[in-house]
Amino acid sequence: VQLVESGGGLVQAGGSLRLSCAASGVWLDDYVIGWFHQAPGKEREGVSCISRGDTTTYYTDSVKGRFTISADSAKNTVYLQMDSLKPEDTAVYYCAVDLYSTSLTYGSKWYRYEYDFWGQGTQVTVSS
Repeated sequence: VQLVESGGGLVQAGGSLRLSCAASGVWLDDYVIGWFHQAPGKEREGVSCISRGDTTTYYTDSVKGRFTISADSAKNTVYLQMDSLKPEDTAVYYCAVDLYSTSLTYGSKWYRYEYDFWGQGTQVTVSS
């Protein structure tokens, strides 16, 4: 299983970025996928998660209304569209897959231990 994130960069506050998480060795439609971020000196935190199986998405309060998670089955890729970016969104963003969950029927998944494979991360920097 390999996950590769891309799309990070430097953007001014109020701007947008779209992150991609391309997978190989696993069919993302079959599992729960999460996006996390980790700012310097802070814990890695869940941002959003998606299950194609039950067409469910979740967002943390800090990004709700600004970020959108989606998936392209043909490309086996999950995206995180980030709009109205704020300096506090600055972090390394990771995607991860939970190979033991095929749906989000019982709620969101925000903890690192709930995911089995991770990408290498992509840096997002938002200037004020």
